Amino acid sequence: MEDILFEYIEKYTTLTPEEKQIIIDLAIFKDFKKGSILLKEGQFSSDTYLVITGCLRTYYIIDGEERTTAFYTESDSFTPVCTVNGTASDHYIACVEDSIVTVGNNEINKTIFEKFPRFKTLCRSVTEELLANNQSSFDNFKITNPEQRYLDLLKNKPGLMQRVPQHQLASYLGIKPQSLSRIRKRLLQQASV
Repeated sequence: MEDILFEYIEKYTTLTPEEKQIIIDLAIFKDFKKGSILLKEGQFSSDTYLVITGCLRTYYIIDGEERTTAFYTESDSFTPVCTVNGTASDHYIACVEDSIVTVGNNEINKTIFEKFPRFKTLCRSVTEELLANNQSSFDNFKITNPEQRYLDLLKNKPGLMQRVPQHQLASYLGIKPQSLSRIRKRLLQQASV
């Protein structure tokens, strides 16, 4: 379990055995069952997340309908907007499947930064990368049609199709489940020609 976290961190910097032990001692690994809600609309939170195993999703409820905005799988990290700006959450975070997640917060970050100041640089690098990826994802969503978004999802997260219910995938793509079925059928027909 720790190895996945260390591999993620070591994409940016090398960890000493002492640093690894301090991270383990922080007890930031949490198990969540499928369907668990980590954050609800209206709730305040200071938590940040890194998925070790499993799949999480963020969604809004608009006019009684869930609208999925993101899926997070192994080695994906994210910080809800409410954590940054100190307001109540306007969305939900839920487990699509049983998951092990690191859950951090300002207190944990402060402890790490005091013991290892170079982690501030690491966090800045991770944040910059996440910001760039989010902007790219947002831009892509705005300039592509649902079929192109589906193909991009297949390319970038191919395993997600078997892990996430079709209605959640359709919501993420900005379409109804019936439209997703038609896209899949059309692509299968094109592939068999």
